[in-house]
Amino acid sequence: MTIKLVIGGLTVHVCSAYAMQVVLDEEEKRRFWEVLDEVIRGVPSSEKILIGGDFNGHIGSLPMRYDDVHGGFGFGDKNDEGDALLDFARAFGLVVVNSSFSKKEKHLITFCSRVAKTQIDFFAA
Repeated sequence: MTIKLVIGGLTVHVCSAYAMQVVLDEEEKRRFWEVLDEVIRGVPSSEKILIGGDFNGHIGSLPMRYDDVHGGFGFGDKNDEGDALLDFARAFGLVVVNSSFSKKEKHLITFCSRVAKTQIDFFAA
């Protein structure tokens, strides 16, 4: 879902995304990224985009080779879906903004169960 806002002279597209669960097959995961790709390509380069979503990927606490899109303040260990997320951000010149500043762990975690802790990621261009 995307909402287009005009604030002053600036046009901002706010997009909400939910990636499918890690257990789904590669075709379904690929289709999610294709749809999100289409949404981003539909935003004119003169306008801004903010994406908030649960991507079911972990970008990890350290940027490693993604210091151009990862601010160095992530959570946990990076997984394959986290690599896909960071590659996607890089491809579109986006930054994972909630990794750009330090937070207490209780503010990093957006979902917690007995077996997992996750966070919501936000991108901006």
